[in-house]
Amino acid sequence: MHALPQDHTGVRIARLRRERHLTQRALSDLAGVPYSTLTKTEQGVLPATPHIVAACARAMRVEVSTIMGQPYVSELRADELDVLIRPIREALDVYDLGPDPDIRPRRPEELLDDAEALCAAVRAGEIKRAASDVAGLIEEATTAAHANGTTEGWLTLASFYRTAYDVAAKLGFPDLAQLSLTRVDWAAQRGSDGVLGGMYQYLRALTYLREGKYRTGQRLVSLGLSTLRQAEESRARQVVTGQLHLGAAVMAGRAHNEHQALEHLGEAERIAAGTGESVQVHWLAFGPTNVKVHRVSVLTELDKYGEAVEATDGLSIPGDWPKSRTSHHFAEVARAQMWTGKLDASFKSLLMARKTAPQQAKYHPTVRETYAGLEAAHRRLPESFLSYGAWLGSPTSH
Repeated sequence: MHALPQDHTGVRIARLRRERHLTQRALSDLAGVPYSTLTKTEQGVLPATPHIVAACARAMRVEVSTIMGQPYVSELRADELDVLIRPIREALDVYDLGPDPDIRPRRPEELLDDAEALCAAVRAGEIKRAASDVAGLIEEATTAAHANGTTEGWLTLASFYRTAYDVAAKLGFPDLAQLSLTRVDWAAQRGSDGVLGGMYQYLRALTYLREGKYRTGQRLVSLGLSTLRQAEESRARQVVTGQLHLGAAVMAGRAHNEHQALEHLGEAERIAAGTGESVQVHWLAFGPTNVKVHRVSVLTELDKYGEAVEATDGLSIPGDWPKSRTSHHFAEVARAQMWTGKLDASFKSLLMARKTAPQQAKYHPTVRETYAGLEAAHRRLPESFLSYGAWLGSPTSH
């Protein structure tokens, strides 16, 4: 189920707490969350921030996705996305079986073009297209890589595995995302690409960020930076290094380690000054714009919502920026605006998140939590607010 007044994240925290025979005071102490914050979150008066969710998940020894209610099964079924997950799992399973005698792969250049097209589709927010195509392409590229044994073949396969990771992560299947990442690493090692190895550690760290396991995530960031230092000097190496620092900044922010978060942001800013905007280098969209966008994210994670809103002043998103990243940014801005009482502005940002990348926004936990928070505020919002809730699947909006 999704985060809604009848079954919002706070309700699920309370239910899990009672199942473990914990009082609110006991969970507050175990999670390190202020008692008043926990009680208001359970009541739905305050939206559940990623920091609170992760702290409660660790304290109760459950997955973050259990508290968040992901995946959104009924919505995935309605959008015909649920049937696309099993083929991806099956495609990931045949990685070590060698060439499939029933598959005749196309030329390497054609497969590479398809790999790039899928990366572009994910960044454009076309999740269903990527989910529909990636399983068959993984099987074809697996046969090609085993049959030819070339560096290019293994790296193309790694790219398809990365798309499988993106789809799984965005639709809320953490186990499938983890499996996809192990395949990325397996293919990258055969392709002997140190930069891709560093990016693998970055993506792996993000999975631990989502699960609230910041210490492990930081260790993976350190491992990724160490891996990159062994790669040949290149712009791609600098871009991935900078992106690792951005990921580490958000992780430190969510752990409420302000000093470390700002240090990582500062290093990323220094690197971005040298690389410039690098939208298509490994499809990471690294550059000065991404540093500014991550500053908003970090300030939000640190609960400095007013400063986060101020950080959006003068922040202009380039026209060629990935729609998926732009939509995520609007979701972060909406959360900060809601917490500062700018409810109308917050809803407008949610509308921008949907307009920019509707398939991604519909399954974005921050979008859903922010919508639930706005609904709980009992403030008169436009008629389109209820339409937005119906789009998300809110029964109170019908």
